[in-house]
Amino acid sequence: MAGVAGALMAPSFPILAAIIFLISAVTSLHASDQIGGDGDGRQVYIVYMGHRSVGESPSSEGRLGFSAAHHELLNRVLDDSSAHERIIYSYQRSLSGFAARLTEDEKQKLFSTEGVVSIFRSRTHRRPLTTRSWDFLGFPKTSKQSLELERDVIIGMLDTGLWPDSPSFSDEGFGPPPSRWKGACHNFTCNNKIIGARAYRHGSTEGLSPVDTVGHGTHTASTVAGRVVSNISLGGLAAGTARGAVPGARLAIYKVCWEDSCSDADMLAAFDDAVADGVDVISFSIGSKLPVRYFEDAAAIGSFHAMRGGVLTSAAAGNSGLDGGRVSNVAPWILSVAASSTDRRLVDKLVLGNGKTIVGVSINFFPKLKKAPLIHPINGSCEPESLTVAGRSYKGKILLCASWNNGSGPAIVGAAGAVMVTYEPDVAWQVTLPGLMVTQDQFNGILAYVNRTRNPVGTIHTSEAAFDSEAPIVAGFSSPGPNTITPGILKPDLSAPGIDILAAWSPLSLVAGRSVAYNIASGTSMACPHATGAAAYVKSFHPDWSPAMIMSALITTATPMDPSRNRGGAELTYGAGQLNPAQARDPGLVYDARQGDYVRMLCAQGYNSTQLRLVTGSDDATTCHGGRKGSAADLNYPTMAFHAVPGKNFTAHFPRSVTNVGVPGSVYVAKIVGSRPGQTVVAVWPRRLAFSHLHQRMSFTVTVSGALHDGNEYFSAAVVWSDGERQVRSPVIVHTVDA
Repeated sequence: MAGVAGALMAPSFPILAAIIFLISAVTSLHASDQIGGDGDGRQVYIVYMGHRSVGESPSSEGRLGFSAAHHELLNRVLDDSSAHERIIYSYQRSLSGFAARLTEDEKQKLFSTEGVVSIFRSRTHRRPLTTRSWDFLGFPKTSKQSLELERDVIIGMLDTGLWPDSPSFSDEGFGPPPSRWKGACHNFTCNNKIIGARAYRHGSTEGLSPVDTVGHGTHTASTVAGRVVSNISLGGLAAGTARGAVPGARLAIYKVCWEDSCSDADMLAAFDDAVADGVDVISFSIGSKLPVRYFEDAAAIGSFHAMRGGVLTSAAAGNSGLDGGRVSNVAPWILSVAASSTDRRLVDKLVLGNGKTIVGVSINFFPKLKKAPLIHPINGSCEPESLTVAGRSYKGKILLCASWNNGSGPAIVGAAGAVMVTYEPDVAWQVTLPGLMVTQDQFNGILAYVNRTRNPVGTIHTSEAAFDSEAPIVAGFSSPGPNTITPGILKPDLSAPGIDILAAWSPLSLVAGRSVAYNIASGTSMACPHATGAAAYVKSFHPDWSPAMIMSALITTATPMDPSRNRGGAELTYGAGQLNPAQARDPGLVYDARQGDYVRMLCAQGYNSTQLRLVTGSDDATTCHGGRKGSAADLNYPTMAFHAVPGKNFTAHFPRSVTNVGVPGSVYVAKIVGSRPGQTVVAVWPRRLAFSHLHQRMSFTVTVSGALHDGNEYFSAAVVWSDGERQVRSPVIVHTVDA
């Protein structure tokens, strides 16, 4: 299963479970066990068969009946002809395949059957991985003209559902959905804003409600396309006006994540429906703890067929943080989004009895706790079992917890407050009682005060917003590259605000024991919908652009980030830089790629012609035969990446072409930014591109040569094309990082 790229908070026990769910998702969902074990050795496997055959006639209502061809195929390998009992989904609207309960032996037999591209277990993802964020990005409120254009854009949200009664989803002033819409609303009251709603769980769609009971899906949907709602906050914190990127756009809801998990089988069914229903952009705040080979990854498969239908998928890069190579959703036809900060930070203060003030982080909207005794539990543990067996009274005291805790343990034993150590001081976590998170050094200072003072006390203030001049900084939890599936493709692609984001919430998911309409959450799950909204914004002005063109517009106009302020790895952690939606509408030049381009890249990855003919339903895969063996560097991607061997000289070539979408008669000149003489050298030929008309395509080659001498070393630069008005920036990174 995949994990939702998280919403981070910390209330009572049921809420804590939801938080942990979201933390696992603080990137995307973390894959773990498989769904559907029957106790007889059967697991749910996805049998992927590629492109939907022309002869199949899909129903607009999805899988009301199973495909006869899928039944016939499965019955060939079963001894009891029980395909109708084994198949839980038949994918037949925008791709072909099915999910079924199989033994390992049956899976092996089926894999050798003609017409099967891949078979893989349906993983279960334990969780799905804004008043200030859009202003911080320099993205103004939507004009009346833009609102009219946005109403033709339909965004598919694959998440935990949606709370329909939020004012963020009002359809006041909306006309009927576009006539091309083929979606449906099941067990849900839609309106002219929310025009579709479906739910999927463990192979079933019957009787399921798309209503959000977790909050995550409501939060992401309102970040993408929420209406303008004034005077909102969370208990007075982060007060302001909530709005999505494209408040005039329509929403189609596909509930694939529940309180306990999300499964690959359900997610692929939702992709199948969303593309056939007619969405324009898909938002996917779900991911794996580690990246997965393309045709063993439900998201990569679903998004590939979405791309073929002209639909861009924006996805969370993951919340695994720190370790290189953890970035997920790395297929080149997916926009992979890292999380970064805004200039608003939520801080809290602990004032010690000696007058010293410690500034930490938390989402604490409890009243000020004045001069309560400070106490350090045995072993510093604040887990409930440790506190209750110690036999000490903690009532009315502030507990000093030597490890991360959301305050639930101290709250259970009657403590008045808590101070906890965090290793992610850039993220404000919700607490269940007055409390804050501090760094280990700060915690050591507090302990020193306690140990030398007869009656140590502390005062915990209510959290408040503070200006952060260092922003944007990539989040500590955000999963970094390099891309371990295709090292020649830079992932993540870019970063977007994903820390302390305020957006709509489901009142069925309590926050610190309270029902709220808006909540603060963090994760790449929160960053992803910012990029989704920006993609929808670009799509509203350029409805005929391909997914790759929209991706290019977002990537090449991203604002460069300062590597000195971010943890090592530069573009490996934040991609091309911070999302800049206002500039992406008019990028000047775009890098385009279509199905054939991706097929050639897959050939270079080692996929064979037989597989790729099934995937595409055409003979494009004949490019796998003969001629020079290509590489990922040949894909017309907006960024360039190369994995070097330490101590060895290298030369890498990146052939590229750009399409003029700016003005006729424009001339672009290239310059190299960041290249240091005597080390790695970046060259471009030709350095001048003169376009005579719109949509003209011209080619150039970037050559990178030199040597990196140490492991875990990187070199970054950028090729910047400029016509004097617009700048088209393509990062180049060479590294020796082994994930």
